[in-house]
Amino acid sequence: MISNSRETATELNAISIKVTPPGPNAKKVVEEDSKYLVKSTKSIPVVARRAKGVFVEDVDDNVFLDFASGISVTNMGHVHDFITAKVEEQLHKLWHFAGTDYYYREQVDAAKVLTEVTPGKFPKKVFFTNSGTESNEAAIKIAKASTKKQQFIAFIGGFHGRSQGSLSFTASRAIHHKGFFPSMPGVEHVPFPNPYRNPFGIDGYEHPDELISRTIDFLERYVLQTYTPAENVAALIAEPVQGEGGYIVPPMNFYRQLRKVLDERNILLIMDEVQTGFGRTGKFFASEHFGVEPEIMSLAKSIASGIPMGATVVRSDLDFPEEGLHSNTFGGNLLASVSCVATIESMKKEKAVENSANMGKVLNGRLRELQDKYECIGDVRGLGLMQAIDFVKDRKTREPATKLRDKVEYSAFQNGLLLLSTGLSAIRIIPPLIINEEQIDMGIEALEKAVRSSIS
Repeated sequence: MISNSRETATELNAISIKVTPPGPNAKKVVEEDSKYLVKSTKSIPVVARRAKGVFVEDVDDNVFLDFASGISVTNMGHVHDFITAKVEEQLHKLWHFAGTDYYYREQVDAAKVLTEVTPGKFPKKVFFTNSGTESNEAAIKIAKASTKKQQFIAFIGGFHGRSQGSLSFTASRAIHHKGFFPSMPGVEHVPFPNPYRNPFGIDGYEHPDELISRTIDFLERYVLQTYTPAENVAALIAEPVQGEGGYIVPPMNFYRQLRKVLDERNILLIMDEVQTGFGRTGKFFASEHFGVEPEIMSLAKSIASGIPMGATVVRSDLDFPEEGLHSNTFGGNLLASVSCVATIESMKKEKAVENSANMGKVLNGRLRELQDKYECIGDVRGLGLMQAIDFVKDRKTREPATKLRDKVEYSAFQNGLLLLSTGLSAIRIIPPLIINEEQIDMGIEALEKAVRSSIS
């Protein structure tokens, strides 16, 4: 195994802030980052040096509890021993062999295991990619090629990537589109059944069936019957739980009702499980909560525990009709394929999905206790270890408190807790699936401290 004398000298097992972050060493890296790297989406100046399990150490010797998981990438924790050993073993054999042009067993093994764990008992095939955006790009082309139709439906609040094709489906923040018009034409957006904030003015927690009915009615009456003929629509794409849009969980019966509409009109369902997959919600895939089996699934993030990888899993009969219609260079790379298989194997052995469900209930309970104590927390929502708290200026109006949310996120960072914002005013709380109750309590203590200091 690769050794590091520093790792053996210090255990990463608790929050430890030795210098208020960002410390001097971190500030130097942040300064150079701004000089040499193009602007992206960085917000919290944590500069990581190493990590293990649910803890991250920065370049100033501070240790943080990770409630962000690299945006739901390190679901099995950082530098997982079994996954690391499998990848290291492959490192000494072969790294790259153009899996879209040649053959190797590791890619086949990864595809096979994905067809086994994804929803649907029908035969499936896999196209490997390098990211969630690329997985959605492949899904778009597969839907077009298999249906010979060119238009799509997506949801307001959805996030499906930033490349010019997938960007046309993304509708979570205006900044994603600023200056990039036009993207791919032919995508129509409809409201998502957001129980907390929706254009219909319905409290979806109190009246879920009414919210579903109004959303379906909008799709049928104001889209499919007016300006987007169903005969032209190849597929509808959705996140089972919206990620960048605010961790929005729709009413449980929504996708079953939606599925009926799609089936009646021969419209495919693409489920984007890039952020919700691989145990994050307490099921292997979030689609399972809602009782639907999509024809196409987009995967990435935790699929290979941090080694760049994505996949588009499709019903076999939707395969491209001929070779050459789509390809890439690095999809299904050997290291990523090995890591994918090892990730799923370790999830099963360690019962990570079950732990996500159980610890998700604990986490949700702790967050609701905070909600009871602090009026600024307007909503607590989520499934499994995909939870969020939404900050408001007023609980009755539910007006988003974006500045307060940002202040809490930064204060938590200085208290040794890593978080990520989402939507207008929410913070996502997504620790690795290996989290235990003691570590959850440690994180909640740091979070409460951040809330108190931010509202005082």
